[in-house]
Formats: sequence, structure tokens, C-alpha cells
Amino acid sequence: METSPAPQLGAQQISSAIGVEAAHELNEAMKRIEHCLRQLTDEQIWWRPDESQNSIANLILHLCGNLRQWLISGITGAEDHRKRPAEFAQRQAIPTADLLALLRSTVAETTLSLANVSPAEMLRVRRIQGFSQSALSAIFHSVPHFRGHTQEIIYRTRCFLGDKYQFAWTPSTPEEGAAMSTT
Repeated sequence: METSPAPQLGAQQISSAIGVEAAHELNEAMKRIEHCLRQLTDEQIWWRPDESQNSIANLILHLCGNLRQWLISGITGAEDHRKRPAEFAQRQAIPTADLLALLRSTVAETTLSLANVSPAEMLRVRRIQGFSQSALSAIFHSVPHFRGHTQEIIYRTRCFLGDKYQFAWTPSTPEEGAAMSTT
């Protein structure tokens, strides 16, 4: 595999690249969540295995709260209105379309907050959810957190649907991981 030498980058370019990649990861995960929710009913997204576990809908509310607190308020300084316990306590069903609209708008707002974070702001320590965090550490907290709950939503969707689950993507070439044809 041929590689090219790494370009010499300045602090602003690196800071911007981190914001762009974080936003890309959030948007890719968002697509996977949308893909799952299109296959489920409102009843399925609000179903809980038991009272100690969360529904998919509660996870979506939680993801919105986390992004808003850690990456929107945490980076831009916007006022933090998060009520974390309410994300898990919600039992009155919100329609899937409304939950998706809330998640889409939160991811879009997060993407804007990640755009053009200066190197100084990337490293400046501030208080987020009671912790001393830089924007960089907040990104490293929230993006994997979002991806982790995305995988939980995918797993729950697959459990609901079994063989009827429609994959968002399957490998089609050996390089991508497709099985080699034996015929």
C-alpha cells in the first residue's frame, strides 16, 4: 500500500480536522439510528425489557441531552438546561418522527458547535456536568458515548426483528469483507 508523507499542519487545521471528524462520526451514527427506527413501531421504540432498563426512545432522549450538555453548551458556552434524570424517566410516548427530528436537530447543532473550534478553545478547561473538561476531552467523551448507544439501539432492533432486520450495509467485495465465491 502506497502512502504519502503527512502534510505539515498548523494548530487551527488540526483543531478543525478534529471537529470535522467528530461531526462525521456523529452523523454516521445518526444514519444508523434512523435506519433502525424506520424498521420499528412506536411501541417497539418505547418498549423496556424491565423497569431497570431503558427503551430506545429513552436512549435517544439521553443522547440529545448528552450532546447538548457536553458539546453544545460545553463548547459554545450556551446555557445548560439538561435534566438528565428526565431523559430516563420519560414514559409518555413521543412519536418516532418527533424523536428523530429532535435527534437530527441536536446532531446538526452539535456539528455547528464543532466547526472551527480554535486551538485555544479546544484545550481550554471548563466545567461540564461537574467535571473539568477541555473541548477535546468532551469530544472524546461524547462521540464514543453516542456510538456506544447507537450500537445498543442496533442490537435492540435486531433482537426485535430477527431475520427481518434489514442491514444498512453489507460488504460486496473481498476488500470490504465479503465472502469469496466458491463457485
